[in-house]
Amino acid sequence: MGNQARQAALEALQRCRRDGAWSAQAMDAAIKKYDLNRRDAALASRLTLGVLQNSAYLDYYLDLFCSRPLEKGLRDILRLGACQLLLTDRIPAHAAVGETVQLCRENGCARAAGLCNAVLRKLAVARNSLPEIPEKGSAQYLSLRYSHPLWLCERIIREHDYEFAEAFLAKNNEPAPLSIQVNTLKVSVDDYCRALDRAEIPYRAFPALPGCLELVGGSVTALPGFEEGLFYVQDRAARTAVEIAAPARDMRVLDACAAPGGKSFAAAIRMENRGSILSCDVQEKKLKRICEGAARLGIGMIETRAMDGRVFDPVLEAAFDRVLCDVPCSGFGVIGKRPEIRNKSEAEIANLPPIQAAILDNVCRYVKPGGVLLYSTCTVLEAENRGQIRAFLSRHTEFAAEDFQLGDLKSSGGCYEFWPQLDGTDGFFIAKLRKIQ
Repeated sequence: MGNQARQAALEALQRCRRDGAWSAQAMDAAIKKYDLNRRDAALASRLTLGVLQNSAYLDYYLDLFCSRPLEKGLRDILRLGACQLLLTDRIPAHAAVGETVQLCRENGCARAAGLCNAVLRKLAVARNSLPEIPEKGSAQYLSLRYSHPLWLCERIIREHDYEFAEAFLAKNNEPAPLSIQVNTLKVSVDDYCRALDRAEIPYRAFPALPGCLELVGGSVTALPGFEEGLFYVQDRAARTAVEIAAPARDMRVLDACAAPGGKSFAAAIRMENRGSILSCDVQEKKLKRICEGAARLGIGMIETRAMDGRVFDPVLEAAFDRVLCDVPCSGFGVIGKRPEIRNKSEAEIANLPPIQAAILDNVCRYVKPGGVLLYSTCTVLEAENRGQIRAFLSRHTEFAAEDFQLGDLKSSGGCYEFWPQLDGTDGFFIAKLRKIQ
């Protein structure tokens, strides 16, 4: 049965490499294809993420122990074997080597089975005394050790410092917790927690965010009350953004870049399903997911509309008490959950700050005097976060940054950056801007 888990992991990795598939979608499809039980599904997921999160690190040692070039399909298989040997402590070396050699035989690489066996055996013998990665203390070392692009390592070091950068990169390669939000339109927080207790599912609660629960892994659809809409998935940082915006009953709210809908759902629940929320996205096909989520949660106050946040609509001018603006961004705050994001190039994200600025300059016109514009991203880069807000405030004197506090969280200059290694959340940025004129 164990090799079915490894086969599922291999197919997920190949889909990510060949087709550019999201790792979560590829893994879900492979788990369903092989009808894996909970234990094997967990193994398949762990191996898939392990390889995607550590590909440069694994390749470094594979290339040390193999003198010939590796074809891409064979490298996928060898990475799985190396992941079991170097990144797990529960899989015996003989099982890791033997099962990986079997994968070779079953996946068109039978001629390379001997090579696979030899390389992994050498790696197994040396795994407790591996040669050091060179240039420790440099960005190049961090890039290899934690399998992040060199340019990103250099950027984080430059904007913070080396130790901070290493802690961030290392945290991205650890298992990320699952955060859910209880739908208090349908169930009390206490009653839902009792349902988790009955199912023997451990969780962590956060007093400053009632109904926000953190779990360790698991299948979302297998949690109590999924079909009934008793909860939805949303990271603690994103939920905090909505709490800071503080939408209340009978307000008008615009969620300008809404897909997949988590902030709209959080606002609706906070507003007790009273008032109105206009949830917009530039891609009309994404609005269907918001509608489906709202229906599952029993939310009736959300209207959806396809809208480019950069294009002014005079009908919406000064019409909203709260405008949520979670702009398209580089996404480097969620590498822990979407490891494929680390493959983005610096050139690929260079056009994002101008797009973000254009969206801000437009949707700020939709805020009523006295209302709040809440800007957020799921990235950690200065140019998309504080740099963006400084530039916006210099252009728009009718807005002012407003400091906030939630539990132990305190803003600085109306802004707060979440970091995985500090906050235990996604990397995330919030800025609260009040329209004063």
